[in-house]
Amino acid sequence: MAETAIQKTEVKEKEPLFGPKEKQLLSDPLNDNNPITVQVLGICSALAVTTLVVPSVVMTVAVVFVTAFSSLFTSLLRKSIPKQVRMIVQLVIIATLVTVVELTLKALNYEVYKQLAVFIGLIITNCIVMGRLEAFSMANKPWRSFLDGVGNGLGYGAILIIVALIRELFGKGSLFAGSALEWKIIGPSAEYMLDTTSIGWLGWYQNNNLMVLSGAAMFIIGILIWIHRSWNPKLVDVS
Repeated sequence: MAETAIQKTEVKEKEPLFGPKEKQLLSDPLNDNNPITVQVLGICSALAVTTLVVPSVVMTVAVVFVTAFSSLFTSLLRKSIPKQVRMIVQLVIIATLVTVVELTLKALNYEVYKQLAVFIGLIITNCIVMGRLEAFSMANKPWRSFLDGVGNGLGYGAILIIVALIRELFGKGSLFAGSALEWKIIGPSAEYMLDTTSIGWLGWYQNNNLMVLSGAAMFIIGILIWIHRSWNPKLVDVS
């Protein structure tokens, strides 16, 4: 008797582009798994580039671009990368993307490029980028890896921009200095919204030059970590 084999075909459900798990990849780095306030990574660049808001925004865009696409390309290649050279391949991918960012910034805004040139290059060794490639992209599909890269870049950039807003406002009395959107808020002349020389009760106020120094960023980040963990108590014991 001829035996007939009945083949059962499994119907796989398509994974949604923005299902709960995908949304969590974007939201977690903004709160429960923030690279700076929870993982305490990327502190060096956070100290150096947050004097003004504009360089911080540019740095945020650069890091989001590099983390997102390096995660995507690493995930695409993960099955063909030999384990012995995986970190070298990851560094090549990151370095290529950083070079693209650096040359683009140099062509579009040379002044900001001069402020960030060294720190853009240091994205290559940023532990946030390398950490996500090793911990997530090497074990997950391209789309999820891309979203994880975007989320971690945004989580890192959000803290950068918050620190820069505080430092520029209290250190220089302005926001977005050096751009067409510059907003002069408080200072000792009529060009500021709040002129401390003409408003009697503000005569005592002076911009705090300490905020311009890198040490101020360390204090602000420490305060943000304290606020974050006070607001979200489950992070208190997370190191």
